[in-house]
Amino acid sequence: MPAPEKASLRDWLAVAAAILGAFTAILDIQITNASLNNIEGALGASSDEGSWVSTAYLMAEIIVIPLTGWLGAVFGLRRYLSVNTALFIGFSVACASATSLHQMIVFRAGQGFTGGVLIPTAITIVRTKLPRAQQPVGIVLFGLTATFAPAIGPTIGGWLTDNFSWHYIFYLNLVPGPLAFGLQLFSLDRQRAHTEELVKGDWLGIGLMAVGLPALTFVLEEGQRKEWFESPLIIEAMLLAVVGIVGFVVRQLMAARPFINLRVLGNRSVGGSCVLMTVIGAVSFGSIYVIPVYCAQIQGYNAEQIGYVVMWSGLPQLVMFPIMPLLMRRFDPRLLVVAGTVLFVVSCFINVNLTHDVGMDQLILPQLLRAAGQPLFTIPLSQMSTAGLPPRDTADASALSSMMRNLGGSIGIAMLSTMIDRREHFHFSVLAEAMTQNATLTQSRLSALVAGMHAHVLDLTAARGAALGTLAAQVRREAYVMAYADAFWIIGVGLIISLAFVALLKKPAQAAAPVEAH
Repeated sequence: MPAPEKASLRDWLAVAAAILGAFTAILDIQITNASLNNIEGALGASSDEGSWVSTAYLMAEIIVIPLTGWLGAVFGLRRYLSVNTALFIGFSVACASATSLHQMIVFRAGQGFTGGVLIPTAITIVRTKLPRAQQPVGIVLFGLTATFAPAIGPTIGGWLTDNFSWHYIFYLNLVPGPLAFGLQLFSLDRQRAHTEELVKGDWLGIGLMAVGLPALTFVLEEGQRKEWFESPLIIEAMLLAVVGIVGFVVRQLMAARPFINLRVLGNRSVGGSCVLMTVIGAVSFGSIYVIPVYCAQIQGYNAEQIGYVVMWSGLPQLVMFPIMPLLMRRFDPRLLVVAGTVLFVVSCFINVNLTHDVGMDQLILPQLLRAAGQPLFTIPLSQMSTAGLPPRDTADASALSSMMRNLGGSIGIAMLSTMIDRREHFHFSVLAEAMTQNATLTQSRLSALVAGMHAHVLDLTAARGAALGTLAAQVRREAYVMAYADAFWIIGVGLIISLAFVALLKKPAQAAAPVEAH
């Protein structure tokens, strides 16, 4: 049934309920990152074990996102969304109450499995509840959740952890969660469940997808920690990923009743947008990963200080989003994608000149440029990826775009963490080779350090050993700084290359309704 020319108050409440739920779910992807050390300490977990707090969420989420369109039709949108919202709140409280790592992993997986429903379902509601003239507002609101929530997640998590405790990053969901749940029950119409469709479902395709996508997420999230393909576990997971994903794709293309229509990727704009969404996921989540790690390792910032730095990539978006509908009406969306990408590239190239003296104040400008660039490429891309599609294809295209953005984030973080580690080894070896005993600068620096140490350590041999240790630590620090600078260079160059895919995108027809952002 087509939407009326003007949405009712109840329709707007439905959109608000859906977007509030999606915002909460997206926020929880990143909110634990700044508090991971505290959680590990409380649960008696090592850093390798603690990584599962994030990995479990992502593995569960990647399973449910492609299923959401089909399951929403089977159970009815109101029932499916409200039940998962309630479960998400319950799993959040359970995470805060966890007393062991195993409990935390199970509850975080539950959060991911239910939270993953809230993101693409919100897109469907924006599309079906708002008329064409008012959909740009829905785009703005949902786009705000997609880019603003990940940017402020570490800030909120760090502040809550430093001022209260890590438990409050989960208790935080008790504020928007019940509100979203109540609004969903009030504003969405009851629908009859079609549970008979469960018997007819493509369970082979679902099974292959449920094996392949989480296995790939596991490889990307845990590969660096386990030395990649030197680990038999990573090799086995990669084989599962290849078999599962290839089987899933083949099955969906051949099945009479596929649970998700992969053929929408044959549409030039949908396929091109999914590629670019993968790149966006990689660079946006990658930059959110690199900046906090640099601040913690090189500057020694605590969680709240790191949150302050990252905040500048989020708060300015509150200014950008309200003007996005106007920009999309006046300019070719493809030009906005290019402009946003260029701003992101400039921000990366500013950080290519990174030194160990770069701190909070120097990091604000590139963060502001990123904040301005993200809405410019995220919202127009989402508009073009679903323009002109029927409702069910729109749901599938939106799910695929969200899925690729999440996978892109995992790919970006995996590539950058590996590259930083290897480039640090490279730079350290180059610097160490240049610092021979005969080098004048090395001798001068070492003598100054020995003299300083000797003032506190009477034994000259011990003072010399301490000085050598200090010098090695300084060289290691400089090697890491150079590696982080290389990471920003890689992100910038990758974005420039990705601009070639903009040529695949079709300019949306003027009559086409603007649709939802991811």
